[in-house]
Amino acid sequence: MITVEEALAACLALTRVLPGETVALAEAAGRVLAEPVFATRDQPPFAASAMDGYAVRRADAVPGARLRVVGEAPAGRAWGGEIGPGEALRIFTGAPMPRGADRVVIQEDVTREGEAIVIGDGLDEGPHVRPAGADFRTGARIEAPRRLSPADLALAAAMNAPELTVTRRPVVALIATGNELVLPGETPRDDQIIASNTYGLKALIEAEGGIARLLPIARDDEESLRAVFDLARGADLVVTVGGASVGDHDLVGAVAESLGMERAFYKIAMRPGKPLMAGRLGDTALLGLPGNPVSAMVCGHLFLVPMLRGFLGLRAGERRRRKARLGADVAANGPREHYMRAEVFPTGDMPEIVPFDRQDSSLLSILSRANGLIVRPIGDPARTAGELVEYVPIGPITS
Repeated sequence: MITVEEALAACLALTRVLPGETVALAEAAGRVLAEPVFATRDQPPFAASAMDGYAVRRADAVPGARLRVVGEAPAGRAWGGEIGPGEALRIFTGAPMPRGADRVVIQEDVTREGEAIVIGDGLDEGPHVRPAGADFRTGARIEAPRRLSPADLALAAAMNAPELTVTRRPVVALIATGNELVLPGETPRDDQIIASNTYGLKALIEAEGGIARLLPIARDDEESLRAVFDLARGADLVVTVGGASVGDHDLVGAVAESLGMERAFYKIAMRPGKPLMAGRLGDTALLGLPGNPVSAMVCGHLFLVPMLRGFLGLRAGERRRRKARLGADVAANGPREHYMRAEVFPTGDMPEIVPFDRQDSSLLSILSRANGLIVRPIGDPARTAGELVEYVPIGPITS
């Protein structure tokens, strides 16, 4: 068996950064930027008023001054004149500052008297002017790669970029295997179970920006497996779940190797998820996940998600670990790295993490409540409540 670290490195080595494609700005949310975005103009492109009020010369902005109002400038329409001594321009937020003016007196600090204003005694310091280029200058850039957030899209729009080059979404073919499986909604026999793993993995893939293809269930015979593998052609990554009736990947591995797969590894020193397999089948990466529901999902978080990020060109692809304070005692760990399902709670400057009492790899009801996986290294001694441990987040921390 190899370590989790070695297995992850081997999985990432099977990925490649996918080519870019051009999409409309409005369709780029959540995509991974493949090429930098450059600003084609300053923002703002002119000195602009930051408040509703009156544009004046700084020297005239004194309490008690009476100024003549010479015009009005709403946002989107510049006033063409120049402000001279003793003059003011009615101006609104976002409107270009007129020539000669370098100060905005907010409307709350003046009294309007016909075509004039009188500046009150409570005049603030101002100047309430946004200089040209205060946000960014022509040539400023949004660096790639990065997953595009709503704020990134707003910035790209302000830079006048109607289209973006993003990494193509990785296509993942999902293959559930086993004679015991039936699809949700079907009526299983007493000796059958509902196929659940691929639905959780599909959601995981799509949340990371991939495209998941749910293929038919492959039965425990070579002919069925070959037929479903054939349906997976064209995918960037094939993910199998489960193996032969004896509970390992022997049949899946044997069939994949007969089709030309180069195996990278098989079995790792972790729990849940010991029977993990990876390799390359032509230009396609292959990841063989365990059949136990929790094992499949935990390995999905630890290996599948990093591989997807590798295809998208995101840094290293690894799931970053965080620290939390144990909320309960835990026994010493054995010869395999253990990923304990747990709940993480916000508590002051350091979150608290509490492992569930039951850690069986068949308990999806426990996994659905977990938002973190406590990482127990090989041979880790017993830990007491209050000690710091590392964990992998698998969901948001809620109060």
